[in-house]
Amino acid sequence: MSTSHIYSGNPLDRGERERRDEQWLTDISRNPASRFLPMNDLNVPVSQGIDEGLVWLSIDEIRRLRIDTDPKFLGLLNGIAHFVVDISGQVITVQELSDGGYKYVDARTVTELLSGSDSGIVAQARAQVDWHRRNRFCSTCGHETFATRGGQTRKCSKCEAVNYPRTDPVIITVVADSEWCLLGQSRGRGASTNRYSALAGFVDQGESIEEAVAREVMEESGIAIKNVRYLSSQPWPFPSSLMIGCHAEAATTDISIDDEEMLDVRWFHRDEVLMALKGTSEVLTVPGPIAIAHHLIKAWANNNMTQANG
Repeated sequence: MSTSHIYSGNPLDRGERERRDEQWLTDISRNPASRFLPMNDLNVPVSQGIDEGLVWLSIDEIRRLRIDTDPKFLGLLNGIAHFVVDISGQVITVQELSDGGYKYVDARTVTELLSGSDSGIVAQARAQVDWHRRNRFCSTCGHETFATRGGQTRKCSKCEAVNYPRTDPVIITVVADSEWCLLGQSRGRGASTNRYSALAGFVDQGESIEEAVAREVMEESGIAIKNVRYLSSQPWPFPSSLMIGCHAEAATTDISIDDEEMLDVRWFHRDEVLMALKGTSEVLTVPGPIAIAHHLIKAWANNNMTQANG
């Protein structure tokens, strides 16, 4: 199984069985060997200097810094429990960490500093912290909720309804017609003179991946497609999506864009796309390697139609 996409390759065992034991979770959160990732406003702490990497605190450091946020269990690595703690708003704590040689980096930017496996941990931690922020109240009765199963669920304090984190599936597709591929500019990302990407959109309720690909491509470009092929997927923690990467063949070629959603959609020749991947094209730029779109485009341009994660 390949895990070379940024935000994938998480090495933690998420501890499904261990999560069922609330006393074990309490005890392990006080264990001197356990490690805690202190996130601030969804930003990630890294050490400064030669050995840049994620900052993990011990329980003694958590106590010294007076961090009083309930830790959320991420999982186990080599028998050691790893947690994330949200220290947003704890100004003194953040300052002390900064004075101690740590810096906070946006979860996108931090991928330039981390190994692939650490970026997978970042994806899990960021998505989990964001989800807890958004679900403090019960969607059924409106009363406060509290974390259970180490933060994997939230339970209502009144009606006892259980709320589970959601992951939103998003299809992202490179459509090809022989030596040409279809790329677009979304209005949601703002105007860019020559930056184009693969077409993408959320999977709707009661819809298969293939149906979602066909619908989104038709809605955004007016192009009918056939022969949808899945290539690879990428967790995307902004806030919590799963990008489902596909290739498809064009059944029609006349473009008719959705002006409300798209700024532009065009066919680009393989030679132009190859230059864009090298950074030498004057008319086209494509997303960088952090995004699955880059790898889908690269796979098509290099005639590698079976894998998009290299």
